[in-house]
Formats: sequence, C-alpha cells, structure tokens
Amino acid sequence: MIQLARITYCSSYHFQRMFNYLVGISFSEYIRRRKMSLAAQDLLIKDNKVIDIALKYGYASPTAFNRAFKSVHGIAPSMIKNQGVIIKSYPPLRLKLIVKGVEEMNYRIEKKQSFRIVGRSFPLSKDIEKNFVEVPKMWQQAMDDGVLSKLTKLMDKQKQGVLGICVCNDDEDWRYYIAVVSNDKIDASLEEYTVPARTWAIFANEGPGRSIQDLEKRIYSQWLPNSGYAYDLGPDIEWYFNVDPSYTTYEAWIPIKKKEK
Repeated sequence: MIQLARITYCSSYHFQRMFNYLVGISFSEYIRRRKMSLAAQDLLIKDNKVIDIALKYGYASPTAFNRAFKSVHGIAPSMIKNQGVIIKSYPPLRLKLIVKGVEEMNYRIEKKQSFRIVGRSFPLSKDIEKNFVEVPKMWQQAMDDGVLSKLTKLMDKQKQGVLGICVCNDDEDWRYYIAVVSNDKIDASLEEYTVPARTWAIFANEGPGRSIQDLEKRIYSQWLPNSGYAYDLGPDIEWYFNVDPSYTTYEAWIPIKKKEK
C-alpha cells in the first residue's frame, strides 16, 4: 500500500480515499475480489489443493481463506469443481476518468502560514472504510464529555469554527483532531498541533454533516483532475461554522500544489 501511494505521490490514506471515490469500492475490497477470482481459477486446475492456494494468496490458514472465498463466490472452495456451480470473475481494473461538471462547486485558492490548533485527537484506522463509521462517534464523544464546550471558549475570535483534521502521513500513526484555532494556554486534557504552511483549495458548502463526504468525492473525482493542481502532502481540514449534524455550514480545505509540467 505505501509503495503504491508513493508512486502516486500521496500518502496511503489519500491513496485509499481517492481509490474509493473513483472506483466505488475500497482498495482492500478490490484486492480481495481479485485474489478470490484468481484463486477460483487456480482451484479449477486438477492438482491444486486448497491449502496451497490459500498460502499463495497470503492466507495463513485455510479457515481464513475459506471465509474470504465464500464471501465472494458464495460457496466453499472445496465445492468449486462440482458440476453446475457458479463462480464469479472480477477482471483487472481499468480506469477511464471522465470529468463531469453537473453541479457547481464554489472554491477559492489561499496560501496560509502555519497556525496552531488545540483540541483532542483520536486514533484513525488504516482502513478508511472503518473511519467513515468511527469519526461520527468521535464527534459524539467530544459533545458528551464537554470537550466541544471547552473548545468554543478557546476559539480565536478572528477564526471562528470547529475543525475536524485528518493527519494521516505514512511516518506516524494516523490521528483525527477535533479542535479550534487558538493561541491560549491549555490544560492536560487537550492537545495542540501545528497545521503546516500550505496552499489550500477551499470549498464552501452547507447541508447535513455527512454531506461533506459527497463534496470531497466530487473534489477528488471531478475538480482536482482538471484543475491544474495536484494533491500536496498535508492534513485535510473540515471547518465547521456550526456543529449541527442535521444541517451545518462548512468548508473543506485540501492541500494542493501546482502540477509539474
């Protein structure tokens, strides 16, 4: 995963996310389907044993391989040679990018110096599919234990809003910060982080809290490929001007750089 991300000049986090946005399934799910498709072909060869095929495709035990195989094909690998059994084939992926522009996106480009945030961070999974479920729980926890209330009192008067920041590079553990811009002193229950100086593409929008995922999908699949910019390594920022999951106004900040010619 990290090697693939380096080829595409991004972190493994952003590689997974862009893959999901463009293809419609997670990278891990695509790999699983391809492995099981090839495994089915191998098992149709007379002399191949299930345990040998399991090891070939990276499964340490036949049980784990059987579970993965059945989840894709709906049958156990031992049944594949039965007459009339239907198996599935997932061919290699071929991407053809079609840039659409049905819905407008309001954005601006701004170069920002580094700035300090304070708040609380939470660990993120290396599987971004899990994070789509876990991040809303982090916000709920921050509300329930009073962190959000504490943060609003530390908020910079000139930079209002509560931030959700993904810090996901391949040199350290991935973290998600719920924070505000502030230069105030903090107690031991909070953390600080310095957002590095970057050029940002900033997209304004409003809607239900989860609508930001739809906006980010459109940014990466529609705007970025035709923008003249490339993704730059750095945190992604969700800037919420009111924290209401039913309807909020927000901005999505994406670190960018000019494409090399």
